[in-house]
Amino acid sequence: MKQEGKKEIPYHIPVLLSEAIQLLEIKEDGVYVDVTFGGGGHSKEILKKLGSKGRLIAFDRDADAQKNKISDERFVLVHSSFKSIKQELAQIGVERINGLLADLGVSSHQFDKAVRGFSFRFDAELDMRMDGREKKSAKHIINQYQAKHLQEMFSQYGEVHNARTLAHAIVEERQKERIETIQQFLKLLKRYADKKDEKGYYAKVFQALRIEVNEELQQLKELLMQCNQVMENGGRLVVISYHSLEDKIVKNFINNGTFSNEPEKDIYGNITTKHFTAITKKPIEPAAEEVENNPRARSARMRVAKKD
Repeated sequence: MKQEGKKEIPYHIPVLLSEAIQLLEIKEDGVYVDVTFGGGGHSKEILKKLGSKGRLIAFDRDADAQKNKISDERFVLVHSSFKSIKQELAQIGVERINGLLADLGVSSHQFDKAVRGFSFRFDAELDMRMDGREKKSAKHIINQYQAKHLQEMFSQYGEVHNARTLAHAIVEERQKERIETIQQFLKLLKRYADKKDEKGYYAKVFQALRIEVNEELQQLKELLMQCNQVMENGGRLVVISYHSLEDKIVKNFINNGTFSNEPEKDIYGNITTKHFTAITKKPIEPAAEEVENNPRARSARMRVAKKD
């Protein structure tokens, strides 16, 4: 029984839930994959649409998400990154799937649990690992990367306007003392942040670090390339992204079958790489009511495609 006055914090509020489920066009006897299980919000809705012969395989590399496992004989939860989807599916006897859902956002649980080091609202070690089994953490990057590598990371992944200055400042500061905690890092960042939008500056820097720690963009590319190999013709691909770098990767893959603005062609000019067709020309965005109820949904963009 919950104590009066205390509000239970949800593990994660699924974004664009009804839209994603609808556009997956779930078949009762189909095989579906949720590659970002988290709190299980999307998975639970998929299971409601499946019949007794349907199957749902979910992935999550975060050990905390394993605690949310759904008790259902049609459901399997794999403790692994989705970059290994083809191999992991083969190990449980699945060769082809009818649909795949990816919600690429960091879960509310990860942001709200101070010890995970994802948020600058708390003080903790600079960690940011989605999979605690990995060795590379944010602390490792800040204290080991050369200035040039730091600059490229902040510029490319966070669009930090003074990436070069910040990178050299980090290298200089860590020569005096290792930078191991969020508050240590914020003390340094404060000197270079835009005074009119300090939190916005911190958010960009932390985003860049998180993407680098978890190799998010490379893992997304590996997932998409394998989708073509495991998806049945007519199957649906639904991807919810939260920043322009992810969305561009998904858009180019759907439109061109590559991660550039142009498809690959053979010597006769025939496109050889495109295997999906976009269902919606523009990404679907959350309605104003959803954003009001869940502000973290504000930047979400969902793209949907059908396997040709």
